[in-house]
Amino acid sequence: MSTYVYGIARTPAPKLRDDLTGVGDPPRPVRVLERDGLVALVSDAPADLRPKRRELLAHQQVLAEASAERPVLPMRFGSLSEDDRTVGEVLGERADHFRERLDALEGKVEYNIKASHDQEAVLHVVMAEQPELRAESEALRAAGGGSYEQKLKLGEKIAHAVQAHEATDAALLRGALEPVAAEVSEGPQSTGWLANLSVLVDREQGDGLLAVIEELGTSAPQLDLRVNGPLPPYSFVEKSDASADAGAGAGAAPAGG
Repeated sequence: MSTYVYGIARTPAPKLRDDLTGVGDPPRPVRVLERDGLVALVSDAPADLRPKRRELLAHQQVLAEASAERPVLPMRFGSLSEDDRTVGEVLGERADHFRERLDALEGKVEYNIKASHDQEAVLHVVMAEQPELRAESEALRAAGGGSYEQKLKLGEKIAHAVQAHEATDAALLRGALEPVAAEVSEGPQSTGWLANLSVLVDREQGDGLLAVIEELGTSAPQLDLRVNGPLPPYSFVEKSDASADAGAGAGAAPAGG
């Protein structure tokens, strides 16, 4: 049976409730595997695991309880290993790395910030920054709107200018976050977002980060900012994908989390 991995910590193992369960239906009991001064929090992996709300919450609950008193490297939802023996081998092979990351993440949490454009506000910004574009728009308006071709060309120019501003505003967001963050990680880009950033901060500095984001939302009203956190530092287990390393042997990529 495959082994589901929730997280990695130093010995002694975190104190867990005897009845703590994780993913699966029925939920599988959580147990501890130990090797080379490290422990992996694991359970048997259900054969039909899917990223349903109940399963995601179960994964998060295990991490929340385990990390209440000490740092835990959180694995993303869906991290599987071939069996317990394979998990132990990974702990031994990457022990130095896991210890370094546990030290780096101690006392820290992750916030995710996604940014998109308020279309009306960014249009005002573009027009203010490009007087020639504003003049062309005003001239067409004064001429009764202009021909179809003229309106189409103006619309294309405005769309290109707004698109170009996405890179500018993504850099603006990152520049505001970097001074208050220990690390910044870029997440996957997707339609609808001009930036998807995860930041690592000291747990006590969360309010300061939120204040910076609120100030940016006031000074740059063209930005629609969505904040999620505090979260376990999923994005900072390592610069590459430690989740994949910890789940080596199952051939399953993390399913999110």
